[in-house]
Amino acid sequence: MQKHVYPFGLWLLVLLWLAQQPALAQTRITLSGTVQDATSGENLTGATVRVRELPGVGTGANAYGFYTLTVPAGTYTLEASFVGYATQTRALTASASQRLDFRLKPGGSELNEVVVTGRSTDATLSKAQMGVETLDLRQIAKVPVLFGEKDVIKTLTLLPGIKSAGEGSSGFSVRGGAVDQNLILLDEAPVYNASHLLGFFSTFNSDAIKDLTVFKGGMPAQYGGRLSSVVDIKMKDGNNQQLHGSGGIGLIASRLALEGPITKDKGSFLVTARRTYADLFLKLSKNETTKNSSLYFYDVNAKANYVLSDRNRLYFSAYLGRDALGLANTFGQYYGNKTATLRLNHLFSDRVFSNTSLIFSKYDYEIDITSNAQNFVIKSKIQDLNLKQDFEFTPSATQTLRFGAQAIYHTITPGYVTADAGSSVNGTADKTNYSLETAAYVSHEWQAAPRLNFTTGLRLSGFSLLGPGTYSTYATDGTVLAGTTYGKGEFLKTYVRLEPRFAASFQLNEASSLKAGYARNVQNLHLLSNSSTSLPTDLYVPTTFNVKPETSDQVSAGYYRTLGQDKTYSLTVETYYKALNNQIDYRDGTQLRGNFDVEASLLYGIGRAYGIEFLVRKDVGRFTGWLGYTLSKSERQFAEINGGTWFNARQDRPNDLSIVAIYQLNSKWSFSGTFLASTGNAVTYPVGKYMVAGQVVSLYGQRNADRLPGYRRLDLGATYEKPHQEGHRFHSSWSFSVYNALGRENPYSIRFQADPNDATRTQAVQTALFRTIPSATYNFSF
Repeated sequence: MQKHVYPFGLWLLVLLWLAQQPALAQTRITLSGTVQDATSGENLTGATVRVRELPGVGTGANAYGFYTLTVPAGTYTLEASFVGYATQTRALTASASQRLDFRLKPGGSELNEVVVTGRSTDATLSKAQMGVETLDLRQIAKVPVLFGEKDVIKTLTLLPGIKSAGEGSSGFSVRGGAVDQNLILLDEAPVYNASHLLGFFSTFNSDAIKDLTVFKGGMPAQYGGRLSSVVDIKMKDGNNQQLHGSGGIGLIASRLALEGPITKDKGSFLVTARRTYADLFLKLSKNETTKNSSLYFYDVNAKANYVLSDRNRLYFSAYLGRDALGLANTFGQYYGNKTATLRLNHLFSDRVFSNTSLIFSKYDYEIDITSNAQNFVIKSKIQDLNLKQDFEFTPSATQTLRFGAQAIYHTITPGYVTADAGSSVNGTADKTNYSLETAAYVSHEWQAAPRLNFTTGLRLSGFSLLGPGTYSTYATDGTVLAGTTYGKGEFLKTYVRLEPRFAASFQLNEASSLKAGYARNVQNLHLLSNSSTSLPTDLYVPTTFNVKPETSDQVSAGYYRTLGQDKTYSLTVETYYKALNNQIDYRDGTQLRGNFDVEASLLYGIGRAYGIEFLVRKDVGRFTGWLGYTLSKSERQFAEINGGTWFNARQDRPNDLSIVAIYQLNSKWSFSGTFLASTGNAVTYPVGKYMVAGQVVSLYGQRNADRLPGYRRLDLGATYEKPHQEGHRFHSSWSFSVYNALGRENPYSIRFQADPNDATRTQAVQTALFRTIPSATYNFSF
C-alpha cells in the first residue's frame, strides 16, 4: 500500500497563497507593526495591542515585538500597553492594510532596567496556555541572593512547582522531574549546564537578559526535547538610540555591560562581561599550594541586530563562559558553555512572520589529576548544530497558526580517560556518539467565543542514532552479550514519536477563569549522575539501542482569579498528574566517570508525579511580591530496586513554601526579603553494618526511604538608589543583602562514619555549606 506524504513546503505555499487572497482583504484589513521601548528601541515581547471599539479583539506581540491584527475596515482607536510603561493610543481610519508601530515610554519614575514582564492579568485569565510564569527583572534585581549577584535561576526556584536541587546547586526540578528534564534556552541555543562555581552562581548574567519565561510541562508545540519544562531566556537587543553602559562591583565578582546603536533606529549591539576574582585573594596566601590554586569563572554575552529592510531583520548572539577550579599542580577542573545563534526575521506578508535560525551549542568539561603517580585526564562534551525554521500565520483576530521544523546534529562524548605512561590509572576508549534529532510541529490558538479559548498542537519528533560507533547488547544483570561496530554515516536506529498538546480556558467572569490541558513530551538526551544534586561532571548519553526515549504524559487543571477592586492581587491554583516512562537509574555501586561501558550499569523503569500549586501575587504598589506553596509527590519504580516497589524520587520534597516581599519605601530605599521552607531531600541511610575481610561495611536500606532534615532560610536585602540629578546620565546604587540571616545550618549532605571511640557504633556527620553571609554590591549606569 502506498502512502502519500505531502511535503512541508506544499503546506507553506498554500498558507502563503491564502494570506495573499484579495477575497479576504475586500472587507477586512490587517494592522501590523512592532512595539518597542521608546528610550532604547528594545522589542517589548508580549506587549498587548487592542482595538478599543471591538471588545475582546486584541493580540500580544511575539518574541520579536511584532504584532498583527485583522479587523473590518473602519475607524478605530488602537491601544498598546505593557506592564511598567505608559499606554499609547492611535486613532485611525483604515480602508486598507497598513503598518503601525508603537514606541512606549516607561511609566512612573525613570527605570534603570527594561521591564520584561509582559503578562497582564487579563492575558493570564484568557489565554489557554497553562503553567506559564514570566519573571520581572526589576524584581529580580531586588531579591536578596548569595554574594549579592542577581540570579534568574535562583529566583526561578522561588516559584511553586520549581524546586532547587539543593544548596550550592543551580540545578532545579519542575513538577517532580529530574534536573536534566528541563530545556534551558539562551536566544534559542540550549545550555546544558547552567552553573558557575559548582552551582553557587548561574550561567546567566542578568545585565544581558531581556525576557525569561518558564513553561511547566504543558509547553507549546514549538518546544520539545525535554519532559518537565522549558526556560526560554532572551538576551537584550541593545540600545539603538544612544550609547549606554552599566556594571557592578561586588565582594567576589564584578560585571560590565555596554550597548549602543550600530546605526540609529536600524541596528544595535550589546556586550556584557563578568568575572570573579576570588583567585586573586588566593595569591595573597603564604601557603604555596593555596597560592598556586585557581578559583574563578568568567562569562561574556554579545549580541547585534540590524534592520536590512522593512521586511527583514538579522540577529546574531553569542555566549562564552568558563570555570576553572584547581589545587596547585595536583588537581584541576575546567568546564564551560559556548553558544551562537544567527537568526533572520522575514515578513512574507502582514500576516505571515518567519524566523530562520542557525544555532551552535557546546558544553564540555575536563578533570586533570596529577598526584601519587595517578596522572590522568577525564574529558567529556556535548555539541549541537541546529537548523530551525518557524512560521507564524494570523488568518484573523481570533486565530494564530504556528508551524515549523528543526534538525539537530548531536556529538556526545559521555566521558573517557587518557593516562600518562606509568600512571596507575588505565585509559579508556573515546566512545563518542553521533545522532540526528528532528521535529516538525503545528499549533493553533483559537478564540472560539469571547470567553472560550483553545490551543491545540501536534509535534512529530524523530531521533536517529548514527555511525560510527560500537554498541553492545546486555543481559538483565548488565553482562555484555555482544558488540557490533558500525561505519560512519550509517543510520543505526531511528525512533519516531507523536507529541499531542491541548489546552482550553473558559473565563467565568471578568475576574476568574478555569483551564485544563494535556501534553505529551519526549526526551532523547539523558543525564547520568551519582550525586544528590547536579554537578558539572555529570554525564550525558543519547538514546541508543538499549536506552529508549523517555516520555511523559501530563494532565493539568487550574483556577485563576484577580483579587481587589483594581486587580491588585492575583491567585493561581494548578493541579497536575504526570506519568513517566523509560526512566533511567543505575545499579548500586556504579561509578559513572571513566566507566568504559556505562550502559551496562543502567536500569530502566517508570515514574509518576502529582501535586497542587498555589501562587498569590501582588505586582502593583509600593509593596509587591508573592507567596507560593506546593504540595506534591514524585516516585519511581524499577524492577531491580527496592524489590520492584515504588520509591521516592531523588527530587521528591512533598512540601515547599516560598515567600518573596519587596517594599519601596521611597525613591531612594527599597527593602526585600525571602523565606523558604521545604521538606528535606530523599536519601538512603545505612540500617546496619557487617565485616568484610576485616573491614566494617555499612548495609544500606531501601532506596530514598529516608530524608535530610527540613530546609529553612531567610534572606534580607536593601537597595539604595542615589538621587538622579537632572542632566546627568551617570546613575549609581548600592545593594546590600544577608544570605541565611537566621544562621541556620541547612544540611548539604550527611555521611556516616565509625565512632572513633567505639568502632561498633556509627556517627552521622552533617555538612552545611553556608551560615550567615552578608554582601554589598555597587551598581552604576551611564
